[in-house]
Amino acid sequence: MLELADPFLQVTPGAVADGVNYVWILVVCFLIFFMQPGFALLESGQVRAKNVGNVLMKNMTDWTLGVLVFFLVGAGVSGLAAQLTAGGTAVDLLGAFGYMSSTGGPGWIDWFFGAVFAMTAATIVSGAVAGRMKYTAYVFVAAAMTAVIYPVVTGMTWGGGLLSGSGFVGSALGVGYLDFAGATVVHMVGGLAGLVGAKMVGPRAGRFDSNGTSQPIPGHSMLLAVLGTLFLAFGWYGFNVGTQATVLASGEEGVTFMGAALGRVVLNTTLGMGAGGVAAMVVSAGWQGKPDPLWAANGLLAGLVAVTGAVPHVTWWGGLFLGGLAGALVLPTYRWVVNSLGIDDVCGVFAVHGSAGAIGTILIPVFAYEAGGVGILGDAWGFGGGTQLAMQVVGVAVIGVWTVLATAAAFKLADALFGLRVSDQEEELGLDESEHGISVYPEFVAGGSREGPTVSPDGGTRGGTQDD
Repeated sequence: MLELADPFLQVTPGAVADGVNYVWILVVCFLIFFMQPGFALLESGQVRAKNVGNVLMKNMTDWTLGVLVFFLVGAGVSGLAAQLTAGGTAVDLLGAFGYMSSTGGPGWIDWFFGAVFAMTAATIVSGAVAGRMKYTAYVFVAAAMTAVIYPVVTGMTWGGGLLSGSGFVGSALGVGYLDFAGATVVHMVGGLAGLVGAKMVGPRAGRFDSNGTSQPIPGHSMLLAVLGTLFLAFGWYGFNVGTQATVLASGEEGVTFMGAALGRVVLNTTLGMGAGGVAAMVVSAGWQGKPDPLWAANGLLAGLVAVTGAVPHVTWWGGLFLGGLAGALVLPTYRWVVNSLGIDDVCGVFAVHGSAGAIGTILIPVFAYEAGGVGILGDAWGFGGGTQLAMQVVGVAVIGVWTVLATAAAFKLADALFGLRVSDQEEELGLDESEHGISVYPEFVAGGSREGPTVSPDGGTRGGTQDD
């Protein structure tokens, strides 16, 4: 505990704590923004060379258009969703959109904190529909994600609506939904939206043969994909640790540093990441005969997703288990999506973000940390209770149903307005040329082909000349 003398500082301990906490929030928001180049690199590496520019354009659109839409519409929709699902009898538009008229300072910083999370959810979708979706249709869907689809979820959860302790469901069960930094609110929403979009847009040409058997379409750069993964992991510390927004807490005894809370969050984030990567290495080695760096990268991300909702709530060994479980499941889940469902999810966003987020959030009560609980492996454990477990299942189901239905409606409307797919000729030419009139690799790509080996997200390397 740090005690501050008012006469010396000429400010109250509360003012000092608030100042430090808001500067901390700004710093972590900048870290979360750094996840945007991570997504851009990760997705670019997993698509063909002729579609890299289109992926980059979509990622920039997610941020540039997304922050405008979230400011003008989305943040207010979140407030309205909270009001409508928490038993309120009247809709307070001024209250929901009050952030717009803030005099600056904390109100707008709070909005910015919400915005960087919203952009993450929106960006996930582009990796699933890469290589064949019209840019204009994607712009519409990205706007829908940041205006309505994601904001309604935050309203039902973090905003105090349906699934919170004061919402209809939370009040009925007597507990609120636990999702600390968005394993389901952000990542499962993005993963499910991407899965629905990939299904509605349809597979890339050549992804399935005449018998419906999946055929690998290699991405053009393992290097970019793995670098993007490490960029995302770096930004994820802002995502998870930054959600522990109170660094200094002020009280009657002065200012207290929240080191224990920060320590648990950063430890579980790191353990989940490591366990996810190692588990995916082991599974890919057993599945394909050799450990695959791309699947190790996907497992690392899945481990992060799984612990994102759990980091302050579970023991350290619980974080280790959740991350490892998600990493172990990422490859088989991807194969199930492709082979059993017949969905061409290019970057495996459902396996990495969708299912991992759901599993990690549902299991929070099973591995719950409880002060004064039973000491197991050096940490205090106490089962979170059957009611909390039921709430986690109900919450995942509610968020999942809303996301699937709302995303399907958005893609359906985009199809009616613009058409979802480019033509066969444009897909063959590549979306860089057909949609944007550019080539990201003009020295190496001519006529849609390049020389050299290519890596496949299905595992394995193809040598020789490969159509891109």
